[in-house]
Amino acid sequence: MTPSYGGLALEIVVPVFNEESVLEKSIVKLVNYLSVEMNSTWRITIADNASTDNTPAIAARLAQQLPNVGFRRLEVKGRGHALRDAWNASTAEVLAYLDVDLSTDLAALPPLVAPLLSGHSDLSIGTRLGQSSRVSRGPKREFISRSYNFLLKRTMQVRFSDAQCGFKAIRAEAAQRLLPHVEDNGWFFDTELLIIAERCGLRIHEIPVDWVDDPDSRVDIKQTALDDIRGVLRVGTSLVKGVIPVQAIYAELGRRPIVPPGTPSFFGQVIRFGLVGAVSTVAFALLFLIFQATFDAQEANFLALLLTAIGNTAANRRFTFGISGPTRLFTQQFQGLVVFALAWTITSSSLLVLHAASPDAGPNMELLVLTAANVLATLMRFVLLRLWVFRVARRNSSPRVPTVAAAAKGAA
Repeated sequence: MTPSYGGLALEIVVPVFNEESVLEKSIVKLVNYLSVEMNSTWRITIADNASTDNTPAIAARLAQQLPNVGFRRLEVKGRGHALRDAWNASTAEVLAYLDVDLSTDLAALPPLVAPLLSGHSDLSIGTRLGQSSRVSRGPKREFISRSYNFLLKRTMQVRFSDAQCGFKAIRAEAAQRLLPHVEDNGWFFDTELLIIAERCGLRIHEIPVDWVDDPDSRVDIKQTALDDIRGVLRVGTSLVKGVIPVQAIYAELGRRPIVPPGTPSFFGQVIRFGLVGAVSTVAFALLFLIFQATFDAQEANFLALLLTAIGNTAANRRFTFGISGPTRLFTQQFQGLVVFALAWTITSSSLLVLHAASPDAGPNMELLVLTAANVLATLMRFVLLRLWVFRVARRNSSPRVPTVAAAAKGAA
């Protein structure tokens, strides 16, 4: 059954906290832009979360004076609180939000919401890290932003490039299914929503934006970074434990491959694993040489093997064993790290044996011994990946995905 949205296509939420100096100017600018450039029906909601200055009075006045502008007041702080409250109350087909400082050029707004209004995508985000994005901000914030998104890609295996740009939109039915599983109500709200959406197979569309840093930003960068790291650990744990009903949401809203890939034959798996192993071995050797300039041999071996193990597990999951989708993704990555620990034991032992037999062995000999040990560890990895890590997924290549009702009943 198709939900009814009462004719409202787009609702833009502007969360605010003590923004009396910029609120009126920004809302007027946004109204003027939408009146000229937006062909679909739209509404702006100012979502005040516990402001203590004159922000609520200004917001209430703007709601009375300007067309299609509303105002909601919350007595608790947190951007996530404000967005959750306004989005849950909305009747629009597409829900969006912008930062009140309008750091993002509004020219990106129509392409942000167009793929959602057409049904092509489920979420749409502005990215400041695209090749064609134009960004003006200090080196400190640039470094923090890139480091945070790099951490997300490596730890959560996400594909989106910019988690916290204040320029996002989501289809209403996707928001209704995802919001109950988003726990954070602060700055991590965006990231958590995107991680869960991607794990559930929703399509995330990215728009390169022009973005100018707000010099008056009052975000506590250090505290926000700590909260974000705790959030990543919490969400990752929830996904591994199955607390979030990823499969139920995937069955309802997720976008599957047009042609589901079949499981390769045993011979095909051997060939593919060999290719992945060859690339991983070369990557390991290069990383070991790089790390050896800073760390001792054991530390360089550990770091090089850890990085290649993460990439190796992901490549073998998709390429060697033909597994796609969110099923057991984090569990399999964890099992892959267990296999990594065994492989590290083999290579570390080879170094210990080498140094015991030849205390004066140089870097070239260490690399030769480690490469041979890594080949042996690679063979062990194939056996364990095939018989343990990906065994369940291969035997159940077409699992019966639980319905939403069944998942809720099971959770109860």
